[in-house]
Amino acid sequence: MSAAGSHSLRAAPGPDLARARGRALAVGIAGAVALGWGWWSDPAQFYHSYLMGFCFWIGISLGSLGILMLQHLTGGAWGIVIRRILEAAAWPIPLLALLFLPLLFGLKSLYPWADSVRVAGDELLRHKAVYLNPTGFVVRAAVCFVVWSGLAWLLARGSMEQERSTDPEIGSRLGRASGIGIALYVLTMTFAAVDWLMSLEPHWYSTLYGMFTVMGQALAALAFAILILAVLSEREPLRGRIGERHFHDLGKLLFAFVMLWSYFAFSQLLIIWSGNLPEEIPWYLKRLGGGRQYLAAALVALQFGVPFLLLLSARLKRDRRRLAAIAFFLLLMRLVDLAWIIGPSVHPDRIQPHWLDVVAPLGIGGIWLAAFLTALPSRPLLPLGDPGLEEALEHG
Repeated sequence: MSAAGSHSLRAAPGPDLARARGRALAVGIAGAVALGWGWWSDPAQFYHSYLMGFCFWIGISLGSLGILMLQHLTGGAWGIVIRRILEAAAWPIPLLALLFLPLLFGLKSLYPWADSVRVAGDELLRHKAVYLNPTGFVVRAAVCFVVWSGLAWLLARGSMEQERSTDPEIGSRLGRASGIGIALYVLTMTFAAVDWLMSLEPHWYSTLYGMFTVMGQALAALAFAILILAVLSEREPLRGRIGERHFHDLGKLLFAFVMLWSYFAFSQLLIIWSGNLPEEIPWYLKRLGGGRQYLAAALVALQFGVPFLLLLSARLKRDRRRLAAIAFFLLLMRLVDLAWIIGPSVHPDRIQPHWLDVVAPLGIGGIWLAAFLTALPSRPLLPLGDPGLEEALEHG
């Protein structure tokens, strides 16, 4: 790449990001105040709504980390153009560890296994207490956050080294580390998914649940990256450098992620429904009645059916604005998916929307977005030290 081209890519993204960061922080602060009121007025609902908002935003961070490692491992122009977005989205993981702390004060409100009285009266909970206990929950969460933060730091450090050096060995090291990192991410996220979500109803279990959660995170993260890239590609310094083929490649990957999420969701339903066991089937019965059957139908139609049909079109995938609209829609449906999963643990008989279900994702999201928008402009928006950058830009 020419010196002039490299210099132009090092230019600051402009004042738009600073204004957006200020607005996000304002929303986060206002949301925190509202959440404080919600905790005081209805603690049980607060913890469930907070868990939903927290899982949504940490899902984007962890999904971004997973896709980032996948790109370092496999290469390809598709990942080079969103690498900085993925790195910035993974950067708030230590902040999310702090935002996780309020949940530790609500373990008894969230999880039946954390209430010693309920455990004493339930033989199955006593049997599972070797694993499902507050001490184990905290230790496993701490290990997960250390692993995730360490992986994000390691990849960011390697990317910074690549900016200062033309040594191709740096890319090879990042690829080797990412191969191990993907295995660690899937393993730790499986433990976290069981602890944070599946154990909300500890009588129920699914061996597919870890991969189902990982795939939901990857889908949300890629949708978020496409949305941000579409916005940045119309502004300097990326204007004119991100082309239709870049979005076409990302659209194809989004299509694949939609298919994989749907595969895991349907496989889990099929296995449990056909087994018809009393320990498993009530989980779905709660989510297919009391008004939640409409949410389930919406998920089938709007997180799989409509995106599947639209993303078959190569013309649509090349249109950044239409693809960004689909990505934004998938992010909204991911939030609906989490509400469908978590809601019955607090209101098992019927769907019962609460204002905290809106405030919690907004409040946590405002703080998360402020951190993301702080990290994003701290380096060039494209990895200038990557030897494949010039070819990736020409590919577009």
